[in-house]
Amino acid sequence: MTPDWGFACLVEAYQRKILFDTGAKGDILMANMEKLKIAPSMIDAVFISHAHWDHTGGLETFLRANHPVSIYIPASYSAPSYAREVIKVKSVFKIDTNIYSTGELSGSEQALVIKQDESVTVITGCAHPGVPEILRAGSRIGRVKTLIGGLHGFDKFDLIDDLENICPAHCTKHIDRIKTRYPDKYIEAGAGKVIDLV
Repeated sequence: MTPDWGFACLVEAYQRKILFDTGAKGDILMANMEKLKIAPSMIDAVFISHAHWDHTGGLETFLRANHPVSIYIPASYSAPSYAREVIKVKSVFKIDTNIYSTGELSGSEQALVIKQDESVTVITGCAHPGVPEILRAGSRIGRVKTLIGGLHGFDKFDLIDDLENICPAHCTKHIDRIKTRYPDKYIEAGAGKVIDLV
């Protein structure tokens, strides 16, 4: 796998395959997908957390390979070129059975929420609105059990004491502190990492 500055991950839940963000470079995204044997045509939807280049840089390249795919973007983000179906998300939004967007938080970013029974997994791009706001938004759908993604400068660790899993990625400043504090629930992120939460 080829690592790079940015974030993209494949979310597989309830017979749906959702590409969460697209990293910074389309060639790296497509090459890594090929190595994982993930054809663009296998993706049911693209979920863009926010408009920063290191999360959207691969989008145009991906859309050239899978033009018909639906794209869910924050309401403030301009519709990308080569997109056939764009859904602008402002408030909490049900994408499919047990799959939700938190809605656009603080006018900038949305997070993806996957519900399993009464608990949820929250996937975030960079957490620009702040982890507290993202956790509050996720908890409106269910008890937050797992948090995955970029957490920026988040350091109010007592807010994640009750989580069962924490996987800080990409732009997280305090990864080492989180790993040391939560050795039993810390999950290492990285290119090609597979997390099974079934």
